[in-house]
Amino acid sequence: MDIIFSSKKLQKQLSEKKVMAKTHGPRRTKLLQIIMTQLRAAPTLGAFAPPYSPPNRCHELKGNKKGQLSVDLDHPYRLLFKPINDPIPMRQEGGLDWFQVTAIEIKGVEDTHG
Repeated sequence: MDIIFSSKKLQKQLSEKKVMAKTHGPRRTKLLQIIMTQLRAAPTLGAFAPPYSPPNRCHELKGNKKGQLSVDLDHPYRLLFKPINDPIPMRQEGGLDWFQVTAIEIKGVEDTHG
């Protein structure tokens, strides 16, 4: 899958191990490295669609984060991203067609419940 980042600072935080460890700590860094590797290796977001998503539970967000998805890290933190295919692939019955998403933009790491 193609991955871009919402800022150069975020790209550095999620691409360079030393910066990642300083920013996120050792536990979250390990989880982020695994998830970033999985995202890069996946041909489409369909590899993360339920029921394939455990233990990281990739899911679509609601409310003011609608259009974004998140993957669980260490509680309560999540990796947030959004599909950037043009146009965004949608299913006929509504909702995102995860199996057609081939490009995402990483938005950040945050506590979505705070």
